[in-house]
Amino acid sequence: MASTDVSATTAEELSGLFLRELRLVPEWEKIKACIQCGTCTASCPTSWAMDIKPREIIGLFRARRLDKVLRSNTIWICASCYSCVVRCPSGVKVSDLMYALRSVGIKRGLFPKGEKYPALAQAFAKVVDKYGRNAESEMLTRFYLGSNPLGLGKQLSLGFQMLRRGRLALLPKGIRGREDIGKMMAELEREDRG
Repeated sequence: MASTDVSATTAEELSGLFLRELRLVPEWEKIKACIQCGTCTASCPTSWAMDIKPREIIGLFRARRLDKVLRSNTIWICASCYSCVVRCPSGVKVSDLMYALRSVGIKRGLFPKGEKYPALAQAFAKVVDKYGRNAESEMLTRFYLGSNPLGLGKQLSLGFQMLRRGRLALLPKGIRGREDIGKMMAELEREDRG
């Protein structure tokens, strides 16, 4: 997966795209209520691996520095555990903000060079779009074939062990009403382009 130089997209384009994504987040206006207390960072189980802490992400967003945010690994490392959201005294939905930022990064091909998290996020999104839920075996196959085909061979032994113990399904299972979800997603994409 190739990464793109963030500077290839203007700051105005990024801000406009991100604001459209952000408006899909319920109560997105609460981002203005952030008091920079750092509770989100202190609550985050993966903040130790982030190059920019969640509190700083909000500060950079307010300073219109989306280029720096999209170059960081933070939005891709977020585990979506929602600890930050539960503990935030101002009610800021930090995890949802991270999803909005990921969406912008994927749409524009903007992510840190050499990081595999975007490839994993894209593989996950494709599988969920296809089946309405995650299918781990297909997601991991897509991820490794798209980012590191030799890595797939290294994971086969673990995959067989998980299959044998019933921890991994070989064939994906879809959900009821998947066609309706597909129609909703197509409508959202049309609105996003328009």
